[in-house]
This record gives sequence, C-alpha cells and structure tokens, in this order.
Amino acid sequence: MPAPFDRPIVIGHRGAAGYAPEHTLPSYLIAIEQGADFIEPDLVMTRDGHLIARHDNVLDLTTDVASRPEFADRKTTRVVDGVTVSGSWLSEDFTLAEIRRLRAIERIPEVRPENRRFDDMFSVPTLEEIIELVQAMERARGRRIGIYPETKHPTYFKNAGLPMEERLIGILEKYGYTRKTDPVFIQSFEIGNLKRMSKMTQLPLIQLLWIEGSPYDVEAAGGDLTYDKMATPEGLISIAEYAAGVGPEKYRFVIPLDDDENLSAANATTFVRDARAAGLEVHPYTFRAENDFLPANFRSSDVPAEKGDMLGEIKEFLRAGIDGFFTDQPDLGVRARDEFMT
Repeated sequence: MPAPFDRPIVIGHRGAAGYAPEHTLPSYLIAIEQGADFIEPDLVMTRDGHLIARHDNVLDLTTDVASRPEFADRKTTRVVDGVTVSGSWLSEDFTLAEIRRLRAIERIPEVRPENRRFDDMFSVPTLEEIIELVQAMERARGRRIGIYPETKHPTYFKNAGLPMEERLIGILEKYGYTRKTDPVFIQSFEIGNLKRMSKMTQLPLIQLLWIEGSPYDVEAAGGDLTYDKMATPEGLISIAEYAAGVGPEKYRFVIPLDDDENLSAANATTFVRDARAAGLEVHPYTFRAENDFLPANFRSSDVPAEKGDMLGEIKEFLRAGIDGFFTDQPDLGVRARDEFMT
C-alpha cells in the first residue's frame, strides 16, 4: 500500500458520482472533502494526444455534444474493443480545444435525477487539471490524497496512433509521482499495457477483472486467457509478476449473490485469500448506495433511486479481508470503513 495509508482505502469512483456528474472537478472535489483516500479518473485520448477524464470515449453518454450543431458531422460508427459503437461522438475525433467547449451531463439520470441539476455546468477536465486539484487540496487539508487512474481502451487507442502509456507516465512524473510508495495506483482491464508500464515506472499497477470474457488485448491477439482463469491461484501468481494488486468485480469474484440476489458472507470465495497469498492487494468495485445497485437484502425499498444499506454491504466485504474499495458515495464509504475499524 502506498504511504501513508495503513487501513482499507476508500476510492472515490469517478469522484463522487453519486452526488455530481462523474469525472468533473466538482465531483472529485466532493470526494476529497468527503474523506476519500484516492480519487479515480478514467482516461481517454483526444485527437491531439491529451488525456481527459471520461468513463468512455463515447462522449454523448456524459457530455452535451449531441446537442451541439457545430459537431453534428462528427457523429460516427466505429468498432471499439470488438464492439460496434453506432451513431456516437468519440473523444479521439476531437481536439482538446474542442473538448473544452463541451459540458458534462449525468450519465444515469434515471437513477440519479438530482444530479441533473448540474447538467451543462461543468467542463471535461484533463489529467493535469485533476492532479493540480489534488495537490492543491493536499496543501489545504494537510493530508495525502491519492490518484487512481484507469487507462480505457489502451489497445484501441494504440492502434489509432494514440498510445496512452508514455503520456500517462510522463504526466505523473512531471507532478512528482515516480516511486512505489507514492499515492498512485494505475489500473487497466488489459494486460499488455500494464506490463509495458511495469517497465516504465515503479508506481503500483492494478489488474482489473471483469465478470466475463477476456482482456481485449488477449482477445485481439487470439489468446484464450479469460478473467476467470486470471482469478485462479495460478493466475493471480502470474498477475503478481507485473502488478501490485487486483480490482475484481465484487460479486463475481469476492462474495457472489445467491439465487435471490441476497448477499451473505457465508458465500465468500477464496479469492481474497488467494490474492493475498500471491502478494496482491484486493480493491473490488463498485459500491453504490442506490437500491438499483444493492443486493436484495440490503435494499430499503423497491424504488431504484432510493438509498439502501450500502454501509452494511461494505462491512461484509471488509470482513472478507479486502484492502480497499471503489464507491460512488465516498462519505458513506469512509463511514463504513471507520465504523468497521473501531
């Protein structure tokens, strides 16, 4: 664990996505003020090689680009990671100057209608702007605040002539993040780019694990390594050759739900124990307070947007031995962690 974090870390997933549109500076600021140990920017590339924070390169999911007539001709169809993305606007077709004209919108307004009051208010930040916010808040609050960037679609961007790794490491080095003890984790669902970065930096790397299929770079190369195979004791030992930890989907790998969608610690797998035996930290994703995302026995009602008992859910996973977790509501995550630790 990077210094000075000596207890399970709370990672502000896309900032504080439960309270403001994700991947905006206000969302990150809210997460920091709520006590998050780390904030998480997902990173995609612009046409002129800048790293910006978006959940995906599909801009119409999280910005007002579809309503801007000056960009109507940028609407396109393209294959991204083997999936056809049809009738969308993609980050790699825009310069940073053009991106700066867009405004963020709530990605899941049906679940988070209150966040819509912020639609069209906030810009799309660059990685540099996020780091500068973090470092300013470190000085203001007198505590270390970590950054947990994810490289999105690295093989796709590499094939488009926009490799991410050198740019990411270069920016982190510019702001003083070079050592394995610095408060940074770099994450990816792919393997090849993590291995490349393991030769470029001492910063700790995190291998993400999805609920099905294979890392896209493995799939593109015709390989047969799946996320399930990577999650075996042997697979985790292999991950430890280039990464410091794993980010598993919480229900698929750590505590599966039963047939009625209930959560019980009695159903915990050996994943955490196996990862620890391989020398890996475990940071599962994603804890969200709305009923729509909770196990049946932790929901408060049948209304999707109402909040249930996320604190209780997190504590079940802390009992399973996790080293940290991603959450859209960092204040509740901090409260759950601190109550568990006392």
